[in-house]
Amino acid sequence: MPNYPEEHKNNAQYQQAKRQGYRARSAFKLFDIQKRYNIFKRAFFILDLGSAPGSWLQVAKKFAVENLDKYHDQYYKRDRFKILGVDIKKVSPIDGVKIVRMDFTKEEFQKEIHLYFQGELLDLILSDASIRKSGNKFSDQAKQFNLCYRILEYTKFLKKNGNIVIKVFQGADYDTFYQFMKKKFIVIKSLKPRSTKKKSNEIYIIGIKRR
Repeated sequence: MPNYPEEHKNNAQYQQAKRQGYRARSAFKLFDIQKRYNIFKRAFFILDLGSAPGSWLQVAKKFAVENLDKYHDQYYKRDRFKILGVDIKKVSPIDGVKIVRMDFTKEEFQKEIHLYFQGELLDLILSDASIRKSGNKFSDQAKQFNLCYRILEYTKFLKKNGNIVIKVFQGADYDTFYQFMKKKFIVIKSLKPRSTKKKSNEIYIIGIKRR
């Protein structure tokens, strides 16, 4: 049988990510989304759901730091950023970023949000979270969309005109979920980043400007 971990490590994009200091090639997916839709514009308070291994947190911090200078003007001023990541897996620390190990579908995690952001609304929600695939295409798609609906519950912490990125699986429930998101955001886009494997059914839905 093929050695999948070794095969992954030999992947060119994985090697490129390591050279640039990112923990996984998934960082390039977020860079691609940013390039297309500028989701990090004026983003300082950021929530990342399903953070392991932490590459999206690294990218989020990069843009948040840049934004402190970029958007420090007479119209909009922030003197700090706050980024909160969560995963059921252990995520190695990142300086200046709070990471908690827990199940974000549980109500207790909402208390963590209140405590950390102190009532401030979020500018951006990110989620590269995925269910543990069973190999059954149809049940996996259904479970992933159930998770995505749970993720959308966190838009109550998102400011008006805030953005969200959610990973979904293409399948029977895709159109229904897409239409549901249209009720919550002014603009809805979908993208399969260039760094996504061609055979993968993963795609990202981007909600721009929360209603």
